[in-house]
Amino acid sequence: MFNPGKDDVRRFFCEAWRKHVQATPLTPLEAMALDWMLEHPEYHRELADLDAALAAEYPVDGGRTNPFLHLSMHLAVSEQVSIDQPAGIRAAFQSLAARRGSLHEAAHDIIECLGQVVWQAQRDRSLPDSAAYIECIRKRAGS
Repeated sequence: MFNPGKDDVRRFFCEAWRKHVQATPLTPLEAMALDWMLEHPEYHRELADLDAALAAEYPVDGGRTNPFLHLSMHLAVSEQVSIDQPAGIRAAFQSLAARRGSLHEAAHDIIECLGQVVWQAQRDRSLPDSAAYIECIRKRAGS
């Protein structure tokens, strides 16, 4: 099982950004990540400085979004939708995207649901509840 640490994740995103800037070939996963990085120009400066990225802290009460966590969640949602796992997420995403008129805004809605389900699982020391996750997405889609 692939279980990257914080520094591995930050290196991955910074390396993909470097490749983009230098117009060198990307792996398929880097290309998927780049799509989301391009949607978030507010992160570009942080992606361009690996040393600063490795040293940065994003405390919950610090008022700054952790760009690497946010981009990782985008990737997780993209992968879930691509393989329709948990079952029904693809249809729920498509419905939500149609309602919101934006794939990016729909992804942000799903990220909110994912965060809630992961938080609940951590709090309860249980596995994430797939049914609750899909239901959260469906509610946001109005279906």
